[in-house]
Amino acid sequence: MAKPKLRNVPDLSARALPDEGIEVRVTPKAAKDGILTDQGNIRIFVTAPPENGKANEAARNILAVAMGVAPSTLILRRGQASRDKVFVYLP
Repeated sequence: MAKPKLRNVPDLSARALPDEGIEVRVTPKAAKDGILTDQGNIRIFVTAPPENGKANEAARNILAVAMGVAPSTLILRRGQASRDKVFVYLP
């Protein structure tokens, strides 16, 4: 069974600047996948567990959908084992 598509995704296409760091806070093992923006802060909720990079990959995919870019163009620069992460857009 396929995962349901995200709904009410904020438009973060303005953040798609090359070599610009995008700071996010990730909450793993959430009830459902989602992304929220509040006063410039980005919070990503993923249902994936924080093991073997599953939550990082899920967060990258959700952020890519919100930015309107391919997930392969987002690189995790900092925060591999932290809730606070920095992704970089490299087209």
